[in-house]
Amino acid sequence: MSPDELNNFRNKLLETTTFPTVYMFKFIVKSENRLIALVETLFDEDAEIHIKESSSGKYTSITAKQVVVDVDSITNVYQKANEIPGIIFL
Repeated sequence: MSPDELNNFRNKLLETTTFPTVYMFKFIVKSENRLIALVETLFDEDAEIHIKESSSGKYTSITAKQVVVDVDSITNVYQKANEIPGIIFL
């Protein structure tokens, strides 16, 4: 996610979201334990995380619901996630 895309996303969140809120993050990575663990570390201990492997076993989707207090709580997760090799944002 480029800085411009992140800024546009941030502005849309500010227009459409009331904080605090429960936000749902969705990511896809290759089914490698290391990558899955890196995604899991993006979230607080109290986040509700669901992990599902694709039917072929090649990819894993990770959905996390977490309470966020402001827009920066969301964009910070996406900035950190952007450093994970091959991650796909949904």
